[in-house]
Amino acid sequence: MTQTASVDSDVLKVHGGRPLQGEIHVRGAKNFVSKAMVAALLGSTPSTLHNVPDIRDVKVVSSLLELHGAAVDYDVVSGDLRMDTSDLHPADAFQIAQHAGSSRIPILLCGPLLHRLGAAVIPDLGGCRIGDRPIDFHLEILRKFGAVVEESGDGLHLSAPNGLHGIKHELSYPSVGATEQLLLTAVLADGITTLHGAAVEPEIKDLIDTLQKMGALISVSTDRSITIEGVSELRGYDHVALADRIEVGSWAAGALATGGDIMVRGAQQRSMGMFLNTYRKVGGEFDITAEGIRFYHPGGDLSSITLQTDVHPGFMTDWQQPLVVALTQAKGLSIVHETVYENRFGFTKALGKMGAQVQLYRECLGDIKCRFGQRNFLHSAAISGPTPLTAADITVPDLRGGFSHLLAALTAEGTSTVNGIGIIDRGYENFRTKLAQLGAAID
Repeated sequence: MTQTASVDSDVLKVHGGRPLQGEIHVRGAKNFVSKAMVAALLGSTPSTLHNVPDIRDVKVVSSLLELHGAAVDYDVVSGDLRMDTSDLHPADAFQIAQHAGSSRIPILLCGPLLHRLGAAVIPDLGGCRIGDRPIDFHLEILRKFGAVVEESGDGLHLSAPNGLHGIKHELSYPSVGATEQLLLTAVLADGITTLHGAAVEPEIKDLIDTLQKMGALISVSTDRSITIEGVSELRGYDHVALADRIEVGSWAAGALATGGDIMVRGAQQRSMGMFLNTYRKVGGEFDITAEGIRFYHPGGDLSSITLQTDVHPGFMTDWQQPLVVALTQAKGLSIVHETVYENRFGFTKALGKMGAQVQLYRECLGDIKCRFGQRNFLHSAAISGPTPLTAADITVPDLRGGFSHLLAALTAEGTSTVNGIGIIDRGYENFRTKLAQLGAAID
């Protein structure tokens, strides 16, 4: 596998108070690319994925594939990633844990590895601590397919002594991870699988397109139902990853918060509709071209809004955090109701330290009551603005909250010290270089 430069220091000095202006390029979606790489395990011939970003999650999944015997070749410049999984072998939990780090990807390898090797291992899983992400949903699905799960001192060991067979399953909540688990397991399972209450995010649809290229038979209905007819063999694929709509929205929010003007090359309108509508309501403007989307602050006051996150096609939870930074600069009282992750407002503590006026509530302040109501979670926020932000020493809490902290530091007057900045490399390709391209003063 082609190696890239080492990650910079985990501390970044940000000299804020200047607009972000210029051009950057955004490549494939983190939340799709890693799953497409797992899907390559299902193919009997090599797979090639294009538009792959140089992010830490790609390195992690590449290492996990190589650990199981796959040959992985990644060209950082072109973004082309080739994976040959024709000669696989098992790996032990200790090795998987070492390579996976805090990633939760190993749970998604289970279905493909059970099909290809008859066994899989799940070490202790990490990930961003923004809410409850139990693996129970995954294990329930795998057991229904016929997997046997045994606990051991080094993790969970899975086997499929009688093979994997199609199931009928209904999700109580349209979980992206559970939907991905079912798709990756069902395509080679014997018989027909039906899933009700599925997630239908653009990244899920792109994964379905990829699996169909491999020979899978998958039908999606308008009522969030998915039917998969298991096949006996899948081949490799050649696919171009959709753009990362989370990264696009993050930079767009940066243009709004700092009073800037950013051309995001590679951005695609078709997966950004709800964000673009909200962006315009706040007072931001954008121009859409064949090359990407230009996001800019047109001048004047930004407007406060009422916003509720939701699963697709609603307003994406990962857009919420960077947009909240921009809302600190909007005139009036903005209300944000988070319905996807119960602890996603933890990042606002740092905003308060910088001068923002953000009040958190346990009540559902949105149009509807959500599943977190009456459960003692601070999942609604009221943001009063505009408030000038001032520099502070802050520590990154998680991937998306971390980028939002970075945007706050860029918006604030003075020099901020942002600690734990390395976590942002998980999902934002070369963000330091892109900041320099936009005229940010960082060191």
